[in-house]
Amino acid sequence: MTTSLPSRVEYLVVGAGQAGLAMSWHLQRAGREHVLLERRSTLGGGWQDRWDRFRLVTPNWTASFPDAPYDGDDPDGYMPRDELVARVAGYADTIAAPVVLEAGVERMGPSGDGWLVDTAQGRVSADNVIVATGGFGVPRIPPVANELPTHVHQLHAHHYRGEADLPPGAVLVVGSGQTGVQLAEELMAAGRKVYFCVGSAGRVPRRYRGRDIFHWLAHVVEDGPSFGTVLPTAPQLPDPRMRFAGNPQLSGHGGGHEPDLRAMARDGAVPLGRLKGVDGSRCYLGDGLMHDLDAADRFFNERFRELIDAYIEAAGVDAPPPEPRPHADYEPVPHDMVDLEAAGISTVLWTCGYRPDYSWIDAPVTDELGLPVQDRGVTEIPGLFFIGSLWQYDLASATLVGLRRDAGMLAERMGLGPH
Repeated sequence: MTTSLPSRVEYLVVGAGQAGLAMSWHLQRAGREHVLLERRSTLGGGWQDRWDRFRLVTPNWTASFPDAPYDGDDPDGYMPRDELVARVAGYADTIAAPVVLEAGVERMGPSGDGWLVDTAQGRVSADNVIVATGGFGVPRIPPVANELPTHVHQLHAHHYRGEADLPPGAVLVVGSGQTGVQLAEELMAAGRKVYFCVGSAGRVPRRYRGRDIFHWLAHVVEDGPSFGTVLPTAPQLPDPRMRFAGNPQLSGHGGGHEPDLRAMARDGAVPLGRLKGVDGSRCYLGDGLMHDLDAADRFFNERFRELIDAYIEAAGVDAPPPEPRPHADYEPVPHDMVDLEAAGISTVLWTCGYRPDYSWIDAPVTDELGLPVQDRGVTEIPGLFFIGSLWQYDLASATLVGLRRDAGMLAERMGLGPH
């Protein structure tokens, strides 16, 4: 239910997407007074910001919320954007979440024994604040974008809605993570010539040992600790910057599939190394294309296969042996430069992810990389909590797969027992 902004509240939840709504469910069950602030004018969360033909990469059954499992007729499908938006909005209605719309937070900081929060609807005082703004902060565009010719159309994937909105001509997609490969495939299907700069994101199989890859990852997240098979947590990463790595290359289009950069190149796209610099219409590229393609092909075996196999064995799951993975036997020719004008490239589409932005919180809440300093969502600052943030606990934390686990853990650590 939508509501108006109170002057004071016990719990204030910033964000009314799936993370904020999950916490609303826990707060309601505990009988705690609270409101959720949503910067948008409609419910549905950040999914409303995705492109027109967006589909979930995780199966439909992952679109489950506390006390509201997926109840549709296609659990193994991949729902389109508008259906997902409607499901999130519907859940808000189902639990009668007290949401204040068009109430983006402009500034907040500690005050006395609570928090003062300035919003687009006015000021509210809160005893506790739960930040549920998700893992996507501000669209990240690298500085090299400023060197591109002014006549070249540039936009970030966050602002892309469809191929028809772009000017005629070829498109350079910068980034080869989950969003990059999906948009490259969409543009190719529309008849565009596509060039794409390959980054560090890896490939994972759409299905492994008879089930969608997320079937196994969800079981590792939920049941893995009982069998000693768990995803690495943020402190266990060899390099903290790995938290910003692009999501593995997967797609929910065409019934769900595993994009293959080599196959895309075989079918007419032009893979390129990383964009290093620009001089006029000439874009200069790094020499690591083949290294990155090979690393993408090794990614699953190096990061997930052993973990999933160990879980299957430890849990005694009857699963078929691994299937052969599709792999295009194609070796593209590396380039050290691409001339935008000669190639007819009219658009550069940045799919470089997001950078965190918590500058609106007047308190020392972030580390050197800009991510919240917290332990399972609990900070050292009294009355400040996080849910759904990037690598809050592990890789699954900012996904539908890990959300219910993290929300339940945070509720427990906050002492949200019924009274």
